[in-house]
Amino acid sequence: MRLALDTSILLTIFNHEPGAEVWMEALVTARRRGQLILCEIVYAELGPAFGTQSELDMALATLGTRLDPIGADAAWLAGQTFGRYRKSGGPRQHLVPDFLIAAHAQTQADRLAARDRGYLRNYFPDLPLLEPQAGLGP
Repeated sequence: MRLALDTSILLTIFNHEPGAEVWMEALVTARRRGQLILCEIVYAELGPAFGTQSELDMALATLGTRLDPIGADAAWLAGQTFGRYRKSGGPRQHLVPDFLIAAHAQTQADRLAARDRGYLRNYFPDLPLLEPQAGLGP
């Protein structure tokens, strides 16, 4: 199993925010089952939370994650999905990076660890989400 990670989940853990323990437990369980991956968008979004790149790399290594670059299929899916979102009147609340993270997970992983803010289920209905309260499932 390959689990892609969303920025908000990692920030919850790294900043010891409410729910960090639940997410950490879910990621430990997922890591036992396979790989934890993140795309370069997530890596970039995490950057401001760390003093140095080495600190970020060490934190990610401690979790057992690896960087998995966005491929052409994921980039295409993100662009097409974002286009449908904007044509349907979607506000600029969500930007291309949100769609890139989801498309990366859909094409290069088995599921995404993320809090669904509505657009994931609407625009990526085939993308399984890891939500600790729902359990890890099959």
